[in-house]
Amino acid sequence: MRSLIRSASSRLLRLRARARAMATPSAARFSPSTSNPARPPLPRFLPSAPPPPPALLRARPLRTSAAVAAAAAAVEVGGVKIAREDVVKEEDPTNNVPDTIYSKIGLQLHRRDNHPLGILKNTIYDYFDKNFSGNFNKFDDLCPLVSVKQNFDDVLVPADHVSRSYNDTYYVDAQTVLRCHTSAHQAELLRDGHTHFLVTGDVYRRDSIDSTHYPCFHQMEGFRVFSPDEWSGSGMDGTAYAAADLKKTLEGLAKHLFGAVEMRWVDTYFPFTNPSFELEIYFQDDWLEVLGCGVTEQEILKNNGRTDNVAWAFGLGLERLAMVLFDIPDIRLFWSNDKRFTSQFSEGKLGVKFKPFSKFPPCYKDMSFWINEEFTENNLCEVVRGIAGDLVEEVKLIDNFTNKKGMTSHCYRIAYRSMERSLTDEEINDMQWNVREEVQNKLKVELR
Repeated sequence: MRSLIRSASSRLLRLRARARAMATPSAARFSPSTSNPARPPLPRFLPSAPPPPPALLRARPLRTSAAVAAAAAAVEVGGVKIAREDVVKEEDPTNNVPDTIYSKIGLQLHRRDNHPLGILKNTIYDYFDKNFSGNFNKFDDLCPLVSVKQNFDDVLVPADHVSRSYNDTYYVDAQTVLRCHTSAHQAELLRDGHTHFLVTGDVYRRDSIDSTHYPCFHQMEGFRVFSPDEWSGSGMDGTAYAAADLKKTLEGLAKHLFGAVEMRWVDTYFPFTNPSFELEIYFQDDWLEVLGCGVTEQEILKNNGRTDNVAWAFGLGLERLAMVLFDIPDIRLFWSNDKRFTSQFSEGKLGVKFKPFSKFPPCYKDMSFWINEEFTENNLCEVVRGIAGDLVEEVKLIDNFTNKKGMTSHCYRIAYRSMERSLTDEEINDMQWNVREEVQNKLKVELR
């Protein structure tokens, strides 16, 4: 569905070309209204890639049996087979994708009609089909391997923005990433002539570990282009007309999902829209941010052959909304294959309240160490997740201090808990021992 820039291997180049050709109709890192609400909004980037990551970021975590099994066979996205060596390049100094992340590619939870994410996606589709007579083309099977240009430059992400770092983004090679947002496909779809489209897909970010953060989650972007004759008789300029239409459209979507709720618009900033807004609703006695949106920057439209047009765009995180609508308390549950979870949801039934089936208590393990200048919490979480996988529930900084010599100590509390079974003391102790060893070896910190 898109053209990609040069990759480190001809195989990956062929994969990209096939993905572009085979993707068919059936975004958007707009705001913290994704499943990663703690992140700042993506605020423009040059074609140059960041420098290679230090060795600590390239170091491979211990491979769990599940990760090994998942990596044994190629996965398929949109009819395109992607092998492990296309994503996990152990000899490439710019690659920081672990097997635990490769194992998520191709699962596409948003395409499962009986899954909470698929139910939510289809409910949003129903709203747009009903109100726009099928005008919106739908894309939910686009390959998550994209170029640095697509992921950052095409949506005006600044060259110095933190999201470009190896600490935040999974790099396949210096010119290729696992998309951080579904907006990575926006420019290509515009160049292909699409004026109304919805893009849904899995996105990837190195992140913290808690009940609302996960390194793979799902987004939907909506985009609509207006021609001059659509606003010429309205008494408004193109920007005002698009903004008014955007707010009307999204207020209707919020009512479609949540019912007759109180709403408010909050002015904000995004690098790819101006003006920019966040929509909040009053739900369950609190204000909830639903999505981010705005009138598309003219530079994006001009760069893609739409000089005389205006457009609006919005982006939302499916997990964030599904956790509220279905009362799902932990983001890890979306990945569960336990029938006690999957059997609770049915196609077309939005908002069925999840009934917890696990009462297993967490097990807490503390770890203290002297940090160095290169230490980041995201790197620590990558090491822990690489060993414990979805058995780690939270990694939380509980204490830090700096001594008279200027050395800084951090103490982290790691919570281990399975959503499906009781963990044994032996396996928890083994995981913690491996975590301590790997943190010391790979992050070059001094344990206390």
